[in-house]
Amino acid sequence: MQEKFDFLIDDYILNKVGIDKNFLSATLTNGLSQNIVQLLANGQMSPARIGQNDDQHKASKIRSDMIYWMDKSHENVFEQEFLALMEDLILYLNKTCYAGINAYEFHYALYEEGAAYGRHKDRFRNDSDRQYSVVNYLNADWVEDDGGLLLLYKDEGTQMVLPMAQTTVFFKCDEMEHEVTMSKRSRMSITGWLKRSIIA
Repeated sequence: MQEKFDFLIDDYILNKVGIDKNFLSATLTNGLSQNIVQLLANGQMSPARIGQNDDQHKASKIRSDMIYWMDKSHENVFEQEFLALMEDLILYLNKTCYAGINAYEFHYALYEEGAAYGRHKDRFRNDSDRQYSVVNYLNADWVEDDGGLLLLYKDEGTQMVLPMAQTTVFFKCDEMEHEVTMSKRSRMSITGWLKRSIIA
């Protein structure tokens, strides 16, 4: 995996956004997408919210995806494999870049037809723990006309990313404004943040 980690990190250093179209294996991607389908069928996906703690609120005009938080206590082989991969990425990032990451959080995300997420950054105003965003796509045979595009707002212009299966996107939480355009078909991903938490 070292080669994949190097590719993602080097691309981030060069372009402010690291993108690897083959970061996740096909087997892992398929297993994770099946998990989302099952979670939805079980009624376990919930409307996403914006904000934190007491300030958290539903904001369907800004964000209309559905989510389910991942946890190592869940007895699912694909979820366990994914979280182990993220832990390995953290170890490598800390070793090579002295990033000081000591925590993470990830959730499944489902954008059904008509869902979108307006332009935003991933760091809370009153909480600087989130350092890096990591977005992992699970969608086969996606084309631009399907919508659900990730738009990254960089100083030199807007970069567009198709949410294709096996693709991973990596960027700094407090630097990169981005949005998800309206999806015209069901769109699945795993989104999360690598965190540096101050331990008292």
